[in-house]
This record gives sequence, C-alpha cells and structure tokens, in this order.
Amino acid sequence: MLRNLIFPVLWCMIFSSCKIRENSSTIAGTAVVIYIQPFDGVTAAQTQYVYTALKKIYSAIEVKKPIPLPPSAYYPVRNRYRADSLIKMLSDRAEAGHKIIGLTSKDISTTKNGVADWGIMGLGFRPGKACIASTFRLAKNNINDQLFKVAIHEMGHNFGLPHCDVKYCFMRDAEGGNPTNDEKEFCAKCKAILTRQGWILK
Repeated sequence: MLRNLIFPVLWCMIFSSCKIRENSSTIAGTAVVIYIQPFDGVTAAQTQYVYTALKKIYSAIEVKKPIPLPPSAYYPVRNRYRADSLIKMLSDRAEAGHKIIGLTSKDISTTKNGVADWGIMGLGFRPGKACIASTFRLAKNNINDQLFKVAIHEMGHNFGLPHCDVKYCFMRDAEGGNPTNDEKEFCAKCKAILTRQGWILK
C-alpha cells in the first residue's frame, strides 16, 4: 500500500521539476518580468517605443523611472560608459529571477577582440539577468526602431540565444557595423527557443 502511494508522489515531483526547467521564464508559476530602465538622456518617446514593441511579443514588461548613469561606470579617457559596469549595476536593481534592460543615449564600450575599449551599440550576457542598449551609434532618422532591435537582440542573449547566421534575424552579429535595418524578426530557430520561454512569436 505504501509503495503504491510513494510512486505517484515521486512521479509528480519529478514531472513538476521538469516543467520548471522546461520553461525558464517562470518563477514558481509567475512570469519573468522584463524591466525597462531608462537612463537620463533617453527620451520618453524612445522608451515608449521599446516598451510598446516588446509588449507585443512578451507580456510581462514594466518601465522604471529614469535614473542618472552611475559615475562609477564612466571612462573619461574616451568619454564613454563601460557596458559591463552598467550591466552589473542594473542586475543589482532587478528583483531576483527577473530581467532588466537599460536604455542610454551615451556612448558605451566593452573589451572585445583584444581591444580594451571597443565601442558598441549594446551588450548582454548569455544567459544573463541584465543588458544595455545605446542610441549613440544609431541612425538618427530611424533611431526608435533601431533602439528596439538592439534592445531585443541583447535581451535575446539574456534568454540564452547566441548570435545567428540568418541575415534578417534580430540575433544577427553586428560585426562592428549597424545591420539593424536589415533585421526583420527572429528566425525560426530563435523563435522556437523563445516561444518555449513564454514569448509570443508567430
């Protein structure tokens, strides 16, 4: 009798743990929230554009009030902000288990390809809790749409996506340029990974 009771309980425990690992965008049944953190200098219109575009494909989005950039991340030699320092600061501001993306108008950089201070449009670790996107290197006549594409690219990394070889995919590697105008959507492979994590992608 005891054996008959233990087996279903163990099966339920194993099944439940598998479900939690399968959908990493839930925390105890609650959706992972993506917070948008604008820094001073980013316009309300830019923040609203990113929010509206993200909201169409991921339901749990919240916008935080603008804050100043931290002086500790400033690199005066190049008049830039270190992206990795901004990501660390953002990670400390996000609630446990959730994710956050910072938006800035300032030039940002990281160490890449042997270059100590490589200027970039955005940065996000894979997987990760936080990422950053900048308008500084974007085309002024299409800045809102390009900012969204940089933001969703870096958030894609946070959700585990690598760079993609498909030229129209949001996860395309910029390779030192700005290919955002050629990016239209996530490719089928990237969509499949994100859909399993709660993204609403057709």
